[in-house]
Amino acid sequence: MRAPLALTIAALFGWLLWSVSARQALLLLVGVGLGWGLAAARFGFTTGWRMLVEQRDPAGVYGQLVLLALLAALSMPMLGHFPETHAALGPLSVSLLVGAFVFGLCMQIADGCGSGTLYKAGLGVPLNMAILPMFAIGSFLGSAQLNDWLALGALEPVGLVDRLGAGPALGATLIALAVAAAGVAGWTGKGLRGMPRRWFWGALVLALFAALNLFVAGQPWGVVYGFGLWAAKAATALGLFDPTQNAFWSDPGHAQRLHQTLLLDVTSITNIGILAGALWVAPKRPQNARPLTGTQWLVGLAAGLLMGYSSRLAFGCNVGAMVSGISTGSLHGWIWVPMAFLGTLVGLRVRRHFKF
Repeated sequence: MRAPLALTIAALFGWLLWSVSARQALLLLVGVGLGWGLAAARFGFTTGWRMLVEQRDPAGVYGQLVLLALLAALSMPMLGHFPETHAALGPLSVSLLVGAFVFGLCMQIADGCGSGTLYKAGLGVPLNMAILPMFAIGSFLGSAQLNDWLALGALEPVGLVDRLGAGPALGATLIALAVAAAGVAGWTGKGLRGMPRRWFWGALVLALFAALNLFVAGQPWGVVYGFGLWAAKAATALGLFDPTQNAFWSDPGHAQRLHQTLLLDVTSITNIGILAGALWVAPKRPQNARPLTGTQWLVGLAAGLLMGYSSRLAFGCNVGAMVSGISTGSLHGWIWVPMAFLGTLVGLRVRRHFKF
């Protein structure tokens, strides 16, 4: 299995290097590294939150805090010294509050956020494989209606690196993360000692590859935009959608990506790499093939659709809003987390009700 996959990745890398650009070829490998890190470490953002709530096990959340600290330490100096790099900024809006809450709810039902859906689909998990296209459709629908949501109320994005400078922004971020870790330790009564190593090395791998993404692409790691672009291209090709009549997709930058090959889109190429990186791990980790009922399938697919829709309203998922947002100093990332966590508390009740 691995030999054909390695040849396929190498062939795509060579073709991108020759026919597209060195940047896109490198980003393919960055995506492979991210997918490998997610799948090999079983670094689940959704699972980490569920472990904290249901078992008072903070290991997953500690892993995420370590990831945020490492990535912020790598990303903020880049943002401060290289003007061609950009933070993952999102406006402070009604759509952010609603979208983050709904996303947190739905990701627990779907058993995966944006990156989780990708790498579990790569591992061959049936529900996540079916949710992937639903996520893409939802993300497209959310983007098409985003301006209507922003009209309900929105403030300009706030970037800590721009406001404070890279050093003070990093210091403030690390202090905030330390306070969050202390709060988790106080509530669970458990510290970092005894934490499974996979959360540490998973955080290290993801931080390194996410920082490479920022350095090579000039923008932070994201997942959701690529999904929405895939569905938007399909809807346009089928004559179901006129992008010129939509505020989001008629924007020059989005319109250009809509008419270019997907291989020129930064997020799409890393998403493809994540699938390949997870597939590399798949033979080593057989999945639980417990069959789902028809009701569970319907609820799971509906959650996937809403997850895609809400992630666009919230300007990212656990990756784009939380990981990339917080690590590059966007205030919207700090608002996204508590709203998504509140949604998770409701989502876990729904998950138990339907016996997922």
